[in-house]
Amino acid sequence: MKKEHLPRKLCVVCERPFSWRRKWLKCWEDVKYCSERCRRSSRKAPPNICAAGSVEDEF
Repeated sequence: MKKEHLPRKLCVVCERPFSWRRKWLKCWEDVKYCSERCRRSSRKAPPNICAAGSVEDEF
């Protein structure tokens, strides 16, 4: 099978297209990330929303 005919998806982190790989044969529907780097960066903690109005500012 030629690369032009392989299924493609967009990475949910970097939004770049990536193609099907043989190692994803049984789990292609579950694949969300183009690389291990994108998978790891998606797990970072969200920014602290309460940083501007913390409890310490009230005292």
